[in-house]
Amino acid sequence: MATQAHHSTTRRDFIFVATGSVAVVGAAATVWPLINQMNPDASTLAMASIEFNLGSIEEGQSVTILWRGLPVFVRHRTQAEIDEAKAVPLSDLKDPATDESRTKEGHEQWLIMIANCTHLGCIPTGEAGEFDGWACPCHGSQFDTAGRIRKGPAPTNLVVPPYEFISDTLVQIG
Repeated sequence: MATQAHHSTTRRDFIFVATGSVAVVGAAATVWPLINQMNPDASTLAMASIEFNLGSIEEGQSVTILWRGLPVFVRHRTQAEIDEAKAVPLSDLKDPATDESRTKEGHEQWLIMIANCTHLGCIPTGEAGEFDGWACPCHGSQFDTAGRIRKGPAPTNLVVPPYEFISDTLVQIG
């Protein structure tokens, strides 16, 4: 009789383990598509980094390119714009940052920034505003020639994406 009770307990344990295993596999199969859909789209991964030739941009000119679906300003600054940006005291800035921290050494004439206002994501207009930089037409934020917030509701400077120079005229963003 003791043998029979021990035998039924073993069957019961097996059924519990088997049922639990099926439940875990079923839950994982249900949850995996939900987790997997949070991965970046293949087209986004394909644009993780781009190379851009700066050779055709004249001094004083800006262009807007796309990187990861975001507009990016690429500006070939004049020496006057660089000098003006370097002359601004950090105490005058809402989000203090030096001009040197926003450009690459040896390539100070090139300013590369994501073209979304840090207030609500509007695209600022170039060569506008009191500081001859960028002005956001939506709520009046104004940025200087280094893309630093100088006036208006934007809380921070225009974002500088990760980038590096491959040569004097070729830059890789991302």
